[in-house]
Amino acid sequence: MLNFVAIFIGGGLGSILRFLTDLLCKNCFGYLFPFGTLIVNVLGSFILGFLVSFFTTKSAAYQPLKLFLTVGFCGGLTTFSTFSLDFIKLLNENIEKALIYLALSLSLSFISVALGVYSCAK
Repeated sequence: MLNFVAIFIGGGLGSILRFLTDLLCKNCFGYLFPFGTLIVNVLGSFILGFLVSFFTTKSAAYQPLKLFLTVGFCGGLTTFSTFSLDFIKLLNENIEKALIYLALSLSLSFISVALGVYSCAK
């Protein structure tokens, strides 16, 4: 039961941070490009890569803490469904912008998760 509570709380906190990041980006940059989704997915990828590597190599952390941070917080922070919707919206408006968003989202997220893993490995 404690594992479910840890995931629930972590997911709520991650979702709130995602919402605030998106709100801040829209206030700063407007609605021309989905910077908020891009930022949370890249940041979440780095954090998840780091945490998984950390918990695998350096720490025998308490299981509810692992679940709180990985499944809960990172799961709530990142969002594939919003990424997909943003891509389709951009595709309908401007194919070049949509392809840039797709390339940035995928490449930066993959690079970030690798950086997270390797930064902990050293």
